[in-house]
Amino acid sequence: MMPHLTADLPHGSYLMVNSSQHAPGQRAHLLFQALSENDTHCLQFSYFMYSRDGRSPGTLSAYVRVTGVPLGSAVWNSSGSHGRQWHQAELAVSLFWPSEYQVLFEAVVSSERRGYFGLDDILLLNYPCSKAPHFSRLGDVEVNAGQNATFQCVAAGKATEAERFLMQRQSGEVVPATSVKHISHRRFLATFQLDEVSKEEQDLYRCVTQSSRGSGVSNFAELIVKEPPTPIAPPQLLRAGSTYLIIQLNTNSIIGDGPIVRKEIEYRMTSGPWSEVHAVNMQTYKLWHLDPDTEYEISVLLTRPGEGGTGKPGPPLISRTKCAEPMRAPKGLAFSEIQSRQLTLQWEPLGYNLTRCHTYTVSLCYRYFVGTGHNQTFRECVKMERNANRYTIKNLLPYKNIHVKLILSNPEGRKEGKEVIFQTDEDGESARGGALFPKIQWAPLEDMIFLKWEEPVEPNGLITQYEISYQSIESSDPAVNVPGPRRTVSKLRNETYHVFSNLHPGTTYLFSVRARTGKGFGQTALTEITTNISAPTFDYGDMPSPLSESESTITVLLRPAQGRGAPISTYQVIVEEDRPKKLKRELGGQECFPVPLTFDDAVSRGSVHYFGAELPASSLTEAKPFTVGDNPAAGAQEGVSHLLPSHEQPQRGNPAELRPDRPQSCLQRDQASPGGVTALGGDGPDPGDLCGGAHRPDYPPGSHHCCHSERKTRQHDQSHHQLPPREDAHDERRRQELHRPEHAAGGRAPGALLHGHPQLRQPR
Repeated sequence: MMPHLTADLPHGSYLMVNSSQHAPGQRAHLLFQALSENDTHCLQFSYFMYSRDGRSPGTLSAYVRVTGVPLGSAVWNSSGSHGRQWHQAELAVSLFWPSEYQVLFEAVVSSERRGYFGLDDILLLNYPCSKAPHFSRLGDVEVNAGQNATFQCVAAGKATEAERFLMQRQSGEVVPATSVKHISHRRFLATFQLDEVSKEEQDLYRCVTQSSRGSGVSNFAELIVKEPPTPIAPPQLLRAGSTYLIIQLNTNSIIGDGPIVRKEIEYRMTSGPWSEVHAVNMQTYKLWHLDPDTEYEISVLLTRPGEGGTGKPGPPLISRTKCAEPMRAPKGLAFSEIQSRQLTLQWEPLGYNLTRCHTYTVSLCYRYFVGTGHNQTFRECVKMERNANRYTIKNLLPYKNIHVKLILSNPEGRKEGKEVIFQTDEDGESARGGALFPKIQWAPLEDMIFLKWEEPVEPNGLITQYEISYQSIESSDPAVNVPGPRRTVSKLRNETYHVFSNLHPGTTYLFSVRARTGKGFGQTALTEITTNISAPTFDYGDMPSPLSESESTITVLLRPAQGRGAPISTYQVIVEEDRPKKLKRELGGQECFPVPLTFDDAVSRGSVHYFGAELPASSLTEAKPFTVGDNPAAGAQEGVSHLLPSHEQPQRGNPAELRPDRPQSCLQRDQASPGGVTALGGDGPDPGDLCGGAHRPDYPPGSHHCCHSERKTRQHDQSHHQLPPREDAHDERRRQELHRPEHAAGGRAPGALLHGHPQLRQPR
């Protein structure tokens, strides 16, 4: 307190600071005792700030410090020179028991160091201030971190347009009002907003109005910033399926503030942009409707009260669902190109929605029958490359039905498609050599051959025709010209046999068989077949009369025989007696004379015939007369001229018979000359020499034929089979009849028979 000193100062006693006596920035403090009021009150004071030259003595400020709280910022201040008069101001402090506060006045000397500060009449009134508004109680504000915090200060009293509304943080920071709204002429609402507050902004805040007439001060309210909770550990996987995952939340330990009012599961594909959140009310949860064989990232979200109370996702659980069984087998299996030995196939591209697994295999399986039957099947499965939908099957057989199917497999199952049948194209080689003809069979006769074949093993197409060509290449008969002309026979696809007629006996023919498809003929199967040798024959026509007869001789005309498969080596003249009292032989019937007998042997055995002479083949190249009975120059055997005692001369009707001799021929009477000269074959060959024994339909009953030839069969890589020879029961029965006694004792007049031997064996 200073008494009156100069004329520049007001009269009376008051508190004063002379700026000229202090250094710039020096401070003078006046601190009042702590106040604790239960009702509305007002702190009133008077001040003056004066400098003769109008310069500022400094700044006068008032602080309201709450007990236990830092001083903070000034709630009121004034600067400059305001004249030599006193000014009155008020502090409307809205702070009530049990809170205590102190008022502090501070004078700060300016740099100009001119003038005076004065302070007087400081009063505590128990009624509201008339120059400063009073604030209603300000409540605490709780927000979650990252959210906007809003304080709303309601004040009552008189306020001017120049009134400043501030929010003071206890640390001294000042926040201007966002908006001021007048509710009535004596009531208004000031709003303060702190944007996206963090944990560091948590503090005590109060509302302040400032004017030259005074200030209103509210109580301190706390801004409480809560950190949303976050789990420390990731959730745990309990079980995984193809479309679900069962997890445990694992939220016992968290970072942040509670209480936790909601738990959620956030999951997404690790490779996808989307995410989905499910609320959870239990510690375990099952995620449904997931995609098979897909990796998911799963986190737990925790939420506390208030806006923005959901914390960040916790550490993620990364887990993969299992594969699911394929939806179905691939469709659209079709050909893109078909050839005779390869098949190019294609099918629909495979997507994840079909495979339902990223690890899968596509196998193309095919099968086809090998050979003509269905007892052998070729099977193979080929694993396709990733994302392939086209494949070429190679090394197939032409004109085959190929059964193809696709199999889609993954670790959880497989799906097989239906078999689709494709047929390869025909090939130009309808038969590859003889190996494709599994069996060729034949049955040779004297002048015909029965040939039978089977369809080729690998026809390589639809057989439309068989072509059989044949040509004589070798013959035992010198009268046959070899090689002969080549002849061809065509047969339909369902005809696998043919009878070749008008052939030469004892002749080897080369047969070629080949099949034809739409692509042409295939390779040829070759085989050689030899016809049977036939008994020699004579061309006498009707039985001629003897040229001359005497009591002991008969002269006949001999003609050369036809060899029919082998050359004639010798001729034998056979004398046969005619015994009219006995049973006559049937005209046209055939008899065999298997054993050559002399006259004496014939008498002793009671035979009706005996050998009269043997002629070389070269001696009978053309027709010539021959005398039976007295012909030693011709090589007649002993006894040829001796007739049986019961006859004085030979009887007409049975002159000599000429037999061309061959090693396996039997004696055979010529059908065309009953009762006259007859060509007869010799005794038959051994069974091992037979190459066919079929009965000749063009021979009359009782006739015989024999054959012998060396088989020569050639065919490319193929074994051919001969039909078994057939027994001629009629021939055997006739042979037995000829050896019965009644034939040996027949009463016939003697006659001469001539037979010939072929050059294949020595004459008997």
